[in-house]
Amino acid sequence: MQQTTAMFRPRLSMRKKMGSVIYVLFLLATMVGIVGLLVLLAQVIAEGAPWLNWNFLNSYPSRHPEEAGLKSALWGSVWLMGLTGMFAIPIGVGAAIYLEEYAVPSRLTAFIEINLSNLAGVPSIVYGLLGLSLFVQWMLQGERVLLAGAMTMALLVMPIVILASREAIRAVPDTYRQAGYALGAEKWQVVKGIVLPQALPGILTGTILAMSRALGEAAPVIAISALVYLTFVPVHPLEQFTVLPIQIFNWTSRPQDEFRGIAAAAIVVLLVVLLTMNAVAIILRDRHQVRSDGS
Repeated sequence: MQQTTAMFRPRLSMRKKMGSVIYVLFLLATMVGIVGLLVLLAQVIAEGAPWLNWNFLNSYPSRHPEEAGLKSALWGSVWLMGLTGMFAIPIGVGAAIYLEEYAVPSRLTAFIEINLSNLAGVPSIVYGLLGLSLFVQWMLQGERVLLAGAMTMALLVMPIVILASREAIRAVPDTYRQAGYALGAEKWQVVKGIVLPQALPGILTGTILAMSRALGEAAPVIAISALVYLTFVPVHPLEQFTVLPIQIFNWTSRPQDEFRGIAAAAIVVLLVVLLTMNAVAIILRDRHQVRSDGS
């Protein structure tokens, strides 16, 4: 027995050393990404801070750097996110409920599940081209308006919402459902009153990820030809629009150096909007998590 232990001891020591080396390598690889991100953020904030003021937020785009602002792009992004959420979240959560709670295993269900996983990895420009042909050219007769952009973005983020919602619903213990049935509740009553409240934190997490991706996407909006130079704020879904990523792209392509600083300021605003959305969603998620744990 002692001879066997002595024989394996060098191997165990070698494994520990290799594990330590691999840990250090992965840690260094992670730190390279984090340090690079921090340096990039510091550079963007340093270049954009002098341009951040109320006039910048409340002015329309201009060919003169000192007069340029992102009011139309900022409100266009707000409109686009609101409409995208209205389309993607109810349909995505409803599809997840159907697939997890009602769908019977079959070839059709398997086909849907495989395609959901595939759609989550499709490049965003493909959704843009689909939105251009389906929503702009066919449904709206060539009108490149907010509604077309919102439906395109909804198609883009819906697989993420469905997959995340399904995982959250699947994580609810089956004993909760059985307890509801034992008390005489029907299927929908169990889903609405027991499963969804318990799965809501995970559903909100998926919604955070989906809306964050939609806010920063530029390729689908470029494909449906959202305008760059707008001097008005859209007031209904059938008006033309622009968004923050498109405006930032336009400013970085300008030859004047001042537009680099304006683009950096717009990036800071985009980050603030993104972090605010995430913070609100995380607070709501944590509140529902505390309530579900308390119940």
